[in-house]
Amino acid sequence: MLLCLSSNHRNASFELLESLSLAAPGATDALLSSNDVVTGAVVLATCNRFEAYLDIDAPQGSPAGAAVASTLAALSEASGLTADALRASITVHEDADVASHLFSVTSGLESVVVGEDEIAGQVGRALDRARSGNTTTRELEQLFQRATRTSRGVKNLTSIGGRDRSLVRLALELASSRIADWSSISVLIVGTGQYAATTVAALRDKGADDIRVFSRTGRGPAFAAKHRISNSADFEVDVVIACTANTVLGPDFFPGTSRRLVIDLGLPRNIEPEVATIPGVELLDLETVRLHAPLDALSAHDDATAIVRSAAAEFTAERDIEASVVALRTHVFELLEAEIARSRARGAGDETESALRHLAGVLLHGPSARARKFALDGRAEEFRAGLDAVYGISPAAVTETGLHRAEGAESA
Repeated sequence: MLLCLSSNHRNASFELLESLSLAAPGATDALLSSNDVVTGAVVLATCNRFEAYLDIDAPQGSPAGAAVASTLAALSEASGLTADALRASITVHEDADVASHLFSVTSGLESVVVGEDEIAGQVGRALDRARSGNTTTRELEQLFQRATRTSRGVKNLTSIGGRDRSLVRLALELASSRIADWSSISVLIVGTGQYAATTVAALRDKGADDIRVFSRTGRGPAFAAKHRISNSADFEVDVVIACTANTVLGPDFFPGTSRRLVIDLGLPRNIEPEVATIPGVELLDLETVRLHAPLDALSAHDDATAIVRSAAAEFTAERDIEASVVALRTHVFELLEAEIARSRARGAGDETESALRHLAGVLLHGPSARARKFALDGRAEEFRAGLDAVYGISPAAVTETGLHRAEGAESA
């Protein structure tokens, strides 16, 4: 059973999201240790959302209340937020809704700037972190891989996405009301990650020439060389853009009274709020950027939404019918292995074995395709009844071990 707990810019305050973002590194371990039924977890934490995607050891359609309660308790302990505060700011998605939600998120349809192009990469990196920590499962792998493919389909087949759709570019658009000529000013970027790279590209599109980078991690020189900008620790510039995960800058970084614009794209915050009280400094943070998201970007394109819905329905149908397909394949491949063993005993060679395996694959292709079609049409029970009537096969009897055996035999 799949479960998603989502706290985002639509249902949570900036402060709550910031607290969850700080807790994100330890949240996955906390979720897995909080309840025996949670077998896998992928945590997605971005500047506008915190989401926990969970694989629950419970049948589809089972009540999720206990798993949700234990998850909220684990998040509460990890973040310092009360369970009541979390409950009021989290939307729970179950089973089929999980796929629909993640596919929509990955395609940028749930972002502040609809169609933004950073979110797909953030989703991919969340899965990579789960893999590194051995917290993902087969179900979660399939879910996230399908989400990535759906995102590519939305980008390729609709006009909803594009390189101009991003929080970075929206922030620069807001800043342009204060800056008449980007080519005449100096900009210091704090950070060397993907957001920093996106910021360099967006600044160049605006016409900025004097771009510098500052990093406390020592990666500044390499980043500067790669992007053909300057490495600098001088904050006496016209614009400072902070977009990093490991630096917090206080008033001591902004001495004097020279006029400058400071843009904070970090969550948790990169710039202490007190910086806004320094004479001559104007602070533009993510909360302000969010409030100015263009209205025409707040509703998804019909074509993009249709692609997401279709992909989610297909994924759900495949999950629904998977046990039946695996049961059929397991049955056929068990017969196949027995026949191959008899053929070998009679002196048959590799060509006979290869021909038998090919024949089994050909025979299974049609029923497997029909099974998915039946599931999409809401007729999965008919297919299951047919298996029982023709082969006496019960999908419930097929275990995870049987699944891997069937997949291995098919690919042999």
